[in-house]
Amino acid sequence: MEQIKAAGLTKPDEVTSSSSSQEQKQGHCVGTNYTTYNSRRDYKWNIVKHKYRQIREQTSQTRKDTSDMHLLKEKLADRVPETAVEEAEESAVTIPRRPSRPTRSTSKVNGTNGVSRNNSDSKDKRDDSVPAVPKRFWIDEAGDHHHYLKNAKRQEKSRTNENKLATDKSAGPNHSATLVEKYGKCQEIVGRGAFGIVRVAHKADPTDSKHEQLYAVKEFRKRPNEDGKKYSKRLNSEFCISSSLRHPNVIHTLDLLTDAKGDYCEVMEFCAGGDLYSLVLAAGKLDCVEADCYFLQLMRGVEYIHEMGVAHRDLKPENLLLTNHGALKITDFGNGECFRMAWETEPHMTAGLCGSAPYIAPEEYVEKEFDPRAVDVWACGVIYMAMRSGRHLWRIAKKGEDEFYDNYLVGRKSEEGYPPIEAMHRARCRNVIYSILDPAASRRLSAHQVLNSEWGKSIKLCTAGSEGL
Repeated sequence: MEQIKAAGLTKPDEVTSSSSSQEQKQGHCVGTNYTTYNSRRDYKWNIVKHKYRQIREQTSQTRKDTSDMHLLKEKLADRVPETAVEEAEESAVTIPRRPSRPTRSTSKVNGTNGVSRNNSDSKDKRDDSVPAVPKRFWIDEAGDHHHYLKNAKRQEKSRTNENKLATDKSAGPNHSATLVEKYGKCQEIVGRGAFGIVRVAHKADPTDSKHEQLYAVKEFRKRPNEDGKKYSKRLNSEFCISSSLRHPNVIHTLDLLTDAKGDYCEVMEFCAGGDLYSLVLAAGKLDCVEADCYFLQLMRGVEYIHEMGVAHRDLKPENLLLTNHGALKITDFGNGECFRMAWETEPHMTAGLCGSAPYIAPEEYVEKEFDPRAVDVWACGVIYMAMRSGRHLWRIAKKGEDEFYDNYLVGRKSEEGYPPIEAMHRARCRNVIYSILDPAASRRLSAHQVLNSEWGKSIKLCTAGSEGL
């Protein structure tokens, strides 16, 4: 022992002493250092065997759990299809994300990939019970066509009341108490232009508290270098023209008021379908049946205002409003003028250049005086071609300044014709469009003649368009 301590080695506990005593009983002469090494080796080996036992026990338990899982799957297979079990396991790992917006392609009518227990088709029944969102334009089995237009941007704003400034204050900026009392609070903006802005006024329906009446309020700005007298005369002149017109395809103007700041506000019926420009821009171009319906409504409205002695002078898609069901209404008579009084039989010629360049008739650039009715009809022809082709025929109808217009002048006299018009395969339609877009105003068709042409009589008009709904 003294030699062991001197060598700096420690004696093991009980394992070392028991092993050395056993070896002494057997008659072995074992050195002290060897006895210490052997006892340590046995101790480590016991630890390894203990860990090995634990690993075997864990392995056997895992195999048992696996076998139990297989038995469970076999039992479930009698009640649930295998595909359902796989989808249930996958759903525990990943949750499918909903699409950003609903589309018709995502709905499945004939079948689903979801879990179906006891041959249940509850999901299919639920899909059938949900009404499908109607298309923008469709033709039913009877051959009648229908429109469904919705200004989603305006509807969203009116529901969420995002324009808190207008609702919290007294009907928006500078609105008088008279305007609020008669037509309600002005909220979201639905139109902007050089004239000013157009807001929607919301008034509770006195007959039904759950609904509200909507009006379009056009707020006019003063033009540069325009004094109060000219400003008042201009706005009153426009109101006198528009308020005297009553037709399903002409906007109904209700009132002209001033706000607290002294600016004029014109109150009109509200058309929730937006304007024709936005529709063509979103659709790219319109089908012939849809475009023909809008064109016929436009010509009906133009024929009416011409009979009343009024010319619009600024017809363009932006000034043609649409209802939800596809009724077209002519609006914005800011450039309108009376070319014939009630007691007169002959029209007065007009002068001056006004309107938007692509829709201005060629005689406005070269003639000192011209018939304003022919100017409106020319614009209607350009509007129809914009609906069918999705673009302007030319930038300006002035010879020598626009190559597209020059090509039209050459093409309309050739046997091949002008390609954009010749692309319309109906001869009756092509003939009327060529006559409407005749550079000579004296040969141009009137609105009445267009409606009574073979093509005009063959166009089917939707119910909403004929009644202005």
